[in-house]
Amino acid sequence: MKLDMNRAWTEALSLIQANIGVVATVAGVFFFLPYLAFALLMPETANFAVEPNSDDPTAAFDQVMALYADIWWIMLLLIVAQTVGTLALLALLRADNRPTVGQAITVGAIGFLTSIAATIILYIGVGVIGGVLMGVAIASKITALAVILGLLLFVAFIYLMVKFSLLAPVIAIDKVYNPLTALLRSWRLTKGNSVRLFFFYLLLFIALVVVSGVIGMIVMLVFGLMGEEVMLIGSGLINSAVNAVVIVLMLGVLAAVHRQLAGPSAESMGETFE
Repeated sequence: MKLDMNRAWTEALSLIQANIGVVATVAGVFFFLPYLAFALLMPETANFAVEPNSDDPTAAFDQVMALYADIWWIMLLLIVAQTVGTLALLALLRADNRPTVGQAITVGAIGFLTSIAATIILYIGVGVIGGVLMGVAIASKITALAVILGLLLFVAFIYLMVKFSLLAPVIAIDKVYNPLTALLRSWRLTKGNSVRLFFFYLLLFIALVVVSGVIGMIVMLVFGLMGEEVMLIGSGLINSAVNAVVIVLMLGVLAAVHRQLAGPSAESMGETFE
């Protein structure tokens, strides 16, 4: 089946609107509140900037590592919240047999390890193969070969990200909890639609970045005139809300794409003939 991008976008909005209450609740708990707490309680980290040091090329890396050494546990909590929240939202955005909020969070908790395992498998595979190939190219001391191979590996990475973009919906909606099986199903679902999906995701990404950027500038201008404390609270609230809305829209699109490419579930088909 060829992906209909217009239909996917329309269905994404419909899925969100049909579940707006529960979606807002889950998005608020797992995305809005964590980001708001991070922005208000650790503003120096949220606005972290690397200090340039031309005499020491490893200075930037050392600064970043020093930062994460202090807040690694916070980042870990954010990763857990994001992963569970993502899977819970996708479970709520299924078009049929929608779960309750509690059931959706349970799906997210159960699928958490599957998602993490599949992601690790994917990135280790990409890292090992890419690292070996780049190592050979660099060892050859042919600059042009290394540059061309680097570009090809970048394209291959983008391709793989598109092919496995339905990993989360497969886990949350299809309830596939074997990481390898989930990766394989995402690969099969996106077959024949990789280019369409890439441009669909790209257009959506550009649109969301532009809108978020404009809102961010307006927030800076408005709250920047009211003092540092008001600026911190106001920008934290607005930016956290924008972040939650962007995530909900992206997940709505993934749910709609999954539904279109996977077709009606067995449960909905059974209901049709009852």
